[in-house]
Amino acid sequence: MSRRCHEVDYEIIGHSMQLVEVELDPNETVIAEAGAMNYLEQDISFEAKMGDGSEPDSGFFGKLMGAGKRALTGESIFMTHFTNLGHQKCKVAFAAPYPGTILAIDLAQYGGELICQKDSFLAAALGTRVSMKFNRRLGTGFFGGEGFILQSLQGDGMAFIHAGGTLIKKELKGETLRVDTGCLVGFTPGVDYDIERAGSLKSMFFGGEGLFLATLKGHGTVWLQSLPFSRMADRIIAHAPSAGGSDRGEGSVLGGLGRMIDGR
Repeated sequence: MSRRCHEVDYEIIGHSMQLVEVELDPNETVIAEAGAMNYLEQDISFEAKMGDGSEPDSGFFGKLMGAGKRALTGESIFMTHFTNLGHQKCKVAFAAPYPGTILAIDLAQYGGELICQKDSFLAAALGTRVSMKFNRRLGTGFFGGEGFILQSLQGDGMAFIHAGGTLIKKELKGETLRVDTGCLVGFTPGVDYDIERAGSLKSMFFGGEGLFLATLKGHGTVWLQSLPFSRMADRIIAHAPSAGGSDRGEGSVLGGLGRMIDGR
C-alpha cells in the first residue's frame, strides 16, 4: 500500500540540545510549527499556510475552523510548509525552543496516530494531520493543566516531537502508570488518559508534587520527559532577582554575571 504522507529522510544531531535535519527530495514537503526552523539550503522554499495541508480540498471554512481550534489553545493559526523546489536533494533543520530530546516516530508503526502534549510537536511530513484533541472527562478538563489539551498526529509518515530533558519510553500491558501532568509527552491510542487526586489533602498541598496526577492505563506506548519546560521556568523565576531587589546580590543570576565580569 502506498503512503499518503511524503517519505522524508532525517538525521537527529546533538545530545542534550538536539535538532533534526530533514532531507527532502525534489517536490517533497515537510510542515513545522512557526519559528521551529534552524537553517535551510538554497532550493528550499517556505510558506506560512493556514492548516497542515493534509486535506487540500477542505475549502476555506474547513481550514478556518481548524485554525480556530489552534488559536483557542494558544497555538499559532499558521503552520510553515517547507518544499524542495530544486532538482536535487536539499536539507532543512528544526530545533526545539529549550533543551531536551527530539523523538522521531514513524506513525505507520503505531497505528497511524500519536497523541501528544500540544506544545511538543515540532515537524512532520506533509500529509500528516495535526489536530487538537480535547479530553471530554470533566475532571481532566478542570484539573488537567498541561495535560488537558492534547494534540493528535495522524498519518503514515515521519513526525518529530520534542521532550524536555531526557526522554523515557514506557510500554503498558494493562497496568496503570501515574505521572506528573507536565511530564507526559505522548502516547498511542490504546492508552486511556485521565486525572486523579494526588493522595491525601496533606500530600496534595504540602507534598510538592502538585494537586493532581495523570493516570495512563491500557495497552500501548507512553513517552515521558524528565524536565518539563514549566518546571524549568518555575525554577528560573524563583531564583531571579526580585523587581525591587539588588541585581548584584550574591544569589542572583545577574549577581553571578557581575562577579564574572569583575573577575571574582
